[in-house]
Amino acid sequence: MKKNTFSIIAPSFLALIIYSCQFSENTSGNTETETADITYLESWNDGEARSKIEDFIRSTASEGSSNFVPEKDRVAVFDNDGTLWGEQPMYYQLLYAVDFIKKNAADHPEWSSSEAIQAVLNDDLSGALAGGHQAIFELVMVSHAGMSEDEFAQSVKTWLETTRHPDTGKAYNEMIYQPMLELLEFLRANGYKTFIVSGGGIDFIRVWAEEAYDIPPYQVVGSSLKAKYEEKDGEKQVIKIPELNFIDDKEGKPVAIHQHLGIRPTIAVGNSDGDYQMLEYTTNSTGPRLGILIHHTDSEREYAYDSLSAIGNLKMGLNNGPGLGWVIVDMAEDWKSIYPD
Repeated sequence: MKKNTFSIIAPSFLALIIYSCQFSENTSGNTETETADITYLESWNDGEARSKIEDFIRSTASEGSSNFVPEKDRVAVFDNDGTLWGEQPMYYQLLYAVDFIKKNAADHPEWSSSEAIQAVLNDDLSGALAGGHQAIFELVMVSHAGMSEDEFAQSVKTWLETTRHPDTGKAYNEMIYQPMLELLEFLRANGYKTFIVSGGGIDFIRVWAEEAYDIPPYQVVGSSLKAKYEEKDGEKQVIKIPELNFIDDKEGKPVAIHQHLGIRPTIAVGNSDGDYQMLEYTTNSTGPRLGILIHHTDSEREYAYDSLSAIGNLKMGLNNGPGLGWVIVDMAEDWKSIYPD
């Protein structure tokens, strides 16, 4: 299924038209300031969170401001699960892995020795996850291993086209947050480069991130498996192998930012304690910096969860974030809408 992106693109397109008209009427002004005056965050309610975010972005993009940041240094990093798209009732990549295992088990008799995989095949998901992170990694690895990059990408695309979220009935790549799409657009209009830094799989996210968020594959950082370059089906290809390469979560996120981006971000956005170190790394530095946490408080339009949730657990961030100057976005109070219409 091709995602209906008109409602996402239309506001940005109209904003571009408005900006073009403004620029043609007054080419002597600062283009960055003019762009910043356009209202992008239309799905955000007026309030402290929106004001702090808008003011910070405008000030860092405005020459003459005490907070001005040169455009080459304007970098914003975003977690993905629970920040840019949903993560309940389970991480979506894990749901992909579960579906993959069920569809392909007959071709893999060697999976019979895995307790986690057998639990999945018996529809005992809680049993499958009883092994903690090790069990999750095992399930994800078998859903990647042995495939070329093209084969894996096609597998993910097919899953997105044919599978629906159990509660909303939406395709998973439609379970993205409209207010965050607007924030991404607002940042880019003010000269920011936007990156995903996710605990999810880098290859999984790269398949669909550009269509969903307008973030190209080379601006996606995530957890990864090892791979090798070898001949398959008569041609040389990159093949995934079932060995962990890097886990991009908690302490791993600052390391990934250093290794992949080579610059400390100006803005970091997350939603869980898995993002704490990324926000800490970003804001514990000289110059203007901003940390933002999305707090899932909306049980009617989405889900309400934080410190007691096994998925997207948020405790340290809620306790320490305000004292560190981080903006806590209350989803129920600060967002007019959740998903694109």
